[in-house]
Amino acid sequence: MRHIKKNDMVFVISGKDKGKTGKVIKVFLDEAQALIQGINFVKKHQRRTQQDQQGGIIQKEMPVSISKLLLVCPKCNKPNRSKAKVLEDGSRLRLCSKCNEIIP
Repeated sequence: MRHIKKNDMVFVISGKDKGKTGKVIKVFLDEAQALIQGINFVKKHQRRTQQDQQGGIIQKEMPVSISKLLLVCPKCNKPNRSKAKVLEDGSRLRLCSKCNEIIP
């Protein structure tokens, strides 16, 4: 089970954006990375094309490794590791490790 999903709020624990929070836009399972809104900007040189008449240097968000992220609990607003609980029907739930609240 993935501990980070799309539309989750996450906290960055290492790297150049350490201490920032953001919303997950997309999760790349094969590379174990996630694209986060407002985190890990890089400058990229882009050529002028038929679709983009404006070329030059653009800022773009790049994926971050999932191991550098902690899930932020929506109830207690604290970054923490999530726990997994398996129900009788076989489905799994994510729980906050601090307040034991279900994370949707």
